[in-house]
Amino acid sequence: MSNTVEKDLVIIGAGPAGLSAAIYAQRALLDNVVLEQQSIGGQVILTSEVDNYPGVPHTDGFTLTDAMQRQAEDLGATIQLENVEKIERDEATGTFLVRTPEASYQTKTVIVSGGATARHAGFEGEERFGGHGVSYCATCDGMFYRGKRVFVIGGGNSAAEEALFLTKFADRVTMVVRKDHLRAQAAVAKQVEDNEKVDIRFNTKIASVDGGELMSSVTFEDTLTGRATTENFDEGSFGIFVFVGRVPASELLGDLVELDERGFIITNDRMETKTPGLFAAGDIRQKPLRQIITAASDGAIAATSASAYLGQPIEG
Repeated sequence: MSNTVEKDLVIIGAGPAGLSAAIYAQRALLDNVVLEQQSIGGQVILTSEVDNYPGVPHTDGFTLTDAMQRQAEDLGATIQLENVEKIERDEATGTFLVRTPEASYQTKTVIVSGGATARHAGFEGEERFGGHGVSYCATCDGMFYRGKRVFVIGGGNSAAEEALFLTKFADRVTMVVRKDHLRAQAAVAKQVEDNEKVDIRFNTKIASVDGGELMSSVTFEDTLTGRATTENFDEGSFGIFVFVGRVPASELLGDLVELDERGFIITNDRMETKTPGLFAAGDIRQKPLRQIITAASDGAIAATSASAYLGQPIEG
């Protein structure tokens, strides 16, 4: 049976939002713990190039979040690799019980900053060839496609940036975009359009893939006419990278939070959810921009709000 540990604050997720929250919680002298189920730093550690975090030019996700972790721990933060299995709230006392296989944490406040995972595109064969030709991480798998052809599904910033990254390895990168334009920021879109190794198929989606042990054919569908065409390749000569958005890790929270139509947590500008004492920060919440800097900002605000909720506001 797990032990029960009392805390002022439990932070769930150790990405930029959670690490920022830990830094601000330490400044407020809150007895807190950060719980992370996978890798400290979150999805950002897979990002090979970060050029838009102010004051830290030309870095990568691992280096940046490693510095955040060290800063939090230097201030006394406790970060533990534990998988949160359940979150309960005692309505009578207003306290939360956060359960992991190792312990149960009784706390007055919780910040949920679990981020989001890759959304699947939904084409036939996607699950079958997952990890065997279909990937969701260019940084992880790009090297396996040296000298080969890759298709990148998506038209947003992530898809465009990953397409550019894949040109380091692949002979040809084809972006498959459902609409008639890229949704990426203008500067990123221009880089894609100017890169001679990248071509774009607009008004197109991948309907299915097929093959033996590895993929050998792709069926494309025109999103305007519905017309399907199948192209055949040598087995294992190409890969498909999917970048069509993220799925927020909000399923544990149940009725404790209000979600938008995509499953992201709705908060106010103080990161407060509909449940008193429960805050959300980072990519898990509804917001117009998902970047490292906005996640860090969310974490700082959430910890400050939690401190105020506990009657210990941070000055300055």
